[in-house]
Amino acid sequence: MTAPTLVVVRNEVDPDCAYHCDALASNVSDALEVDYPVGERPDLEDVDGVILTGSTAGVYERDDRPWIDEQEELVRELLDREIPTLGVCFGHQVVNTALGGTVEHVGITCQPVAVEFADDPLFEGVEPIVPAAHGDVVTEPAEKMDVIASADYYPAFATRHREAPLWTVQFHPEFTADHRDRLESEFDWTEDEYGFEAMNATQVFENFERLVAERVATAETRQ
Repeated sequence: MTAPTLVVVRNEVDPDCAYHCDALASNVSDALEVDYPVGERPDLEDVDGVILTGSTAGVYERDDRPWIDEQEELVRELLDREIPTLGVCFGHQVVNTALGGTVEHVGITCQPVAVEFADDPLFEGVEPIVPAAHGDVVTEPAEKMDVIASADYYPAFATRHREAPLWTVQFHPEFTADHRDRLESEFDWTEDEYGFEAMNATQVFENFERLVAERVATAETRQ
């Protein structure tokens, strides 16, 4: 199976926090990266899949950050083109607001989170303990975005479009034990009975890449 062409859309506005974008891209085979806030834009003509990263920006900061409106337009274009897309953290939120959902700031959560996954191929083999680091939440998913994961404090923890290959997750699959010290010092990361040893969330990226590759292979056999 030929490796798909995947674009990582980096959304971080603070260079000191760009490590999470670096970590995400390192989990994607031969990732093509574009820095969205500085004006870079992906060429969608030869793209098989797109991942939208997290950000310390909020989707409601559009008056100060015009690129957020542009990324919502990108989300709608990806949907129209049926290009498989995965939104992570900020990406989860911007997909939902682009399609009519709502996001609010509720306070920082930075810890392992126990989740209930729906039966979805994105979560195949993923342990139901995942690393979360966010202050905003999707309070109302977009109309055609079904909830596919929930946590005690957050009903819409992950969503999937009913008709298109579009998934979103609030958690950070890219975070591993390598990031523990930094998360502790910068965001007061806390662990109780669960730690990174209980997590294998990076499997999400492998699953997404496999789903994209399968879609590409199916399209090729129809030609």
